[in-house]
Amino acid sequence: MLLIAVIALGLGRLSYRGQLASAVQEVWPFLLLVFSFLLAMLQYPSGPFYLVEPVFYALYFFAFGISGYVIRTEGLAREAAQALVVVAAVVCFFYAAMTITVYLFAITDDFSQLDHIIPWGFVNIRYWSHIATWLIPLFPLFLLVVPCKRNTLWRMGAAFTGAVWWWMLFLSSSRGSMIGLLIGFVLVWACFGRAALPWVRLFARFAVYGLVAWLILSVVIPSLVFDEIQVRGLKADSSGRMPLWQEAWAMSLQYVPFGMGPQSWLTHDILTDAYRASPKLGHPHNMYLMWAAEYGWISIVGLVILCGFALRHLWRQIAVVRARQAHNGLLLVAFTASVLSALVHAGVSAVFIAPGSMLVGLPILAVFWALMKPEPAQRTMTASVSQSRLPRMAGYALIMVFLVASTVWFREVLRYQQAMADDLDYYQNEVSLGHLPRFWFHGYFPRHPSQMPPQNNGL
Repeated sequence: MLLIAVIALGLGRLSYRGQLASAVQEVWPFLLLVFSFLLAMLQYPSGPFYLVEPVFYALYFFAFGISGYVIRTEGLAREAAQALVVVAAVVCFFYAAMTITVYLFAITDDFSQLDHIIPWGFVNIRYWSHIATWLIPLFPLFLLVVPCKRNTLWRMGAAFTGAVWWWMLFLSSSRGSMIGLLIGFVLVWACFGRAALPWVRLFARFAVYGLVAWLILSVVIPSLVFDEIQVRGLKADSSGRMPLWQEAWAMSLQYVPFGMGPQSWLTHDILTDAYRASPKLGHPHNMYLMWAAEYGWISIVGLVILCGFALRHLWRQIAVVRARQAHNGLLLVAFTASVLSALVHAGVSAVFIAPGSMLVGLPILAVFWALMKPEPAQRTMTASVSQSRLPRMAGYALIMVFLVASTVWFREVLRYQQAMADDLDYYQNEVSLGHLPRFWFHGYFPRHPSQMPPQNNGL
């Protein structure tokens, strides 16, 4: 519903201002990506709910593209970025404060395996680490761009938040998040140069605060209370990802360039011996290989075109920021680091399929898209009485068609949700492969026919 509302409001705003035709010049890479998902879906429908995920991805990418364009043309990029930063600061502070409460309960209850309960509130640490990847690059902005950045209590709260979130990252040994943040940090520093130094210094300072917090909370205090230290190790292997990647690669070559169809990772006959002998998961821990496997290389081509379009315009803005002529330079630095970190993390995890990650990523991507190009000297989306009604009427008609099509899709989503709810008892009692990041409940539905109940409604 959120994606449908965002797109409908964006299209409505563009139609009212008579800017719908000009917007096509800005969002055409999104249209190519949307078309690639839908084309692959129509080529090889692989299950009864094959409409659900590809349309979801199409709506997701188009939503942040259209909303980012509207924000920029309205001249509200800085305001939107600051509002998002303030909301992130408040939410992350309270999560950090409650995390310390969980930590104190664990210590007083003589529970030494801290990594089993912290981070808390998520199915597992991977879900939390996705959100950390999106948000941690924004932490320096807490002290750089918000109106109350000079307030002592605010600065102390920002330092506390940064320390606790980095501590949780070290405690949970979230390698994908660490690698993503490191690569994002290095690339941003290399590209923006000295203009990024205020952000670079604070990013590094928060990381040091987190390391100190880790030494105190995970080493010193447990050694005094429990006479032992239980530190989660940092693994050097692929954690079983290689067989998953091999299977996804083999799937992507079956029907080049269209893939094996939506959700075929869950339903297909296994192709490689390595995956047959490995644990079965709801995704191959690589979003790009997953899209290539299910939606084909045509979707990857669409994604590459979108990224190339973004990079071309971003590079121009980087030159402006390096010349110290950009009003939103530090905002662009932080949001670029966030997006780069998430894109890298997606190469080893389900960043673009876990609900929490996608909810957090949507406004960040929208603001990044708004910041990626310079704002107009004055707001260009001003209504004119003399404007022809024909473009507006065409825009409103397009919105109606979109809403009708979205309603059909959403009814299919509700059917999918109900079918998964009906399947939950059988899954927990007979299959029980854990909670996986595909939509609701257990996330592993539909499955291969051999793992489905004998009589399943809707299948």
